Amino acid sequence: MGKRATITDLAREAGVSVATVDRVLNRRLPVRENTALRVVAAAESIGYHATGLLKQRMTEVKPCTLGFLLQKRNDDFYKAFANELMNATKSASFIRGKPVVEFMDELVPSFIAAKIREIGARVDALAVVAVDHPLVSEAVEEIVVKGKPVFTLLSDITTQARSGYIAVDTRKAGRTAAWTISRLAKKPGKIGILLGSHRYLSQETAEISFRSYMRENAPQFQLLEPLVNLDDQRIAYEAVEDMISSNADLVGIYMAGGGREGLIRALRDENAGERIIAVCNELIPVTRSALIDGIIDLVLGTPITALSSHAVAAMAQAAGSDRSDGRTVIQLPADVFISENI
Repeated sequence: MGKRATITDLAREAGVSVATVDRVLNRRLPVRENTALRVVAAAESIGYHATGLLKQRMTEVKPCTLGFLLQKRNDDFYKAFANELMNATKSASFIRGKPVVEFMDELVPSFIAAKIREIGARVDALAVVAVDHPLVSEAVEEIVVKGKPVFTLLSDITTQARSGYIAVDTRKAGRTAAWTISRLAKKPGKIGILLGSHRYLSQETAEISFRSYMRENAPQFQLLEPLVNLDDQRIAYEAVEDMISSNADLVGIYMAGGGREGLIRALRDENAGERIIAVCNELIPVTRSALIDGIIDLVLGTPITALSSHAVAAMAQAAGSDRSDGRTVIQLPADVFISENI
């Protein structure tokens, strides 16, 4: 009778560690599907005695706790996004998913970093909406070292430790906004730009792309220096009011970040909706009403249902894997809304 194959023999045949084989056998942690399939194939090849159990494990649905760290709990967009992420996690057929969603009303980097560490300790994988800052990167790196993949949502950060990035293609969004304003403006003039913060890399990319399009295709317009509103509607309102009063030839405004309520209120108060072409983000009740009333002209929306499904799939695959190369980059086209298609 030949020698009975051991778990060490199986690991050697499959080209993985004994710990990985143990995870497949006992479902201690999730394992990438292609790795598990390689283990099963090796087991069949060497006649491993627990091949049947390995195959059974392949058909079992793994439990997986996915964490989502979003912003501003009272913001209509983030409330809708949270619901989509929870639904996508619970309905995913490839995991027995448990969503953990938390919001951050305080957006200073030190607070975000603390929340990343806190929620990261309680989940199998984490996705976060955050500014690009050394404190945030440091927290992400600490969580990843502990075996918890971290994905960025909506806006990226510069650390190579992050496991992936899932968002709208903001380069295309910025150029779409520029195309819209340059085509709809009744005459050449000045165009204002509003950002939440340059530390949101997605907003910075949108602004750069907006400027690039205008420089290439509409040099007759003068772009004002961008104003930072910290995604605060009160600051946005004051910025737009000042922009309108200081520039009689203002013909367009592009809001690449948050604070859209302030933009809309200022345009209404100044009765400027007809002469100023305005583009902002996210179809929520206030922007829907503004589109219908002709106060704003275009809304670039995040396809949150599709984005949530992609995020859950990528996070589940990365959870428990031996390593992550950070190459999971998914950029979806923005939804485009005007008054005639909502």
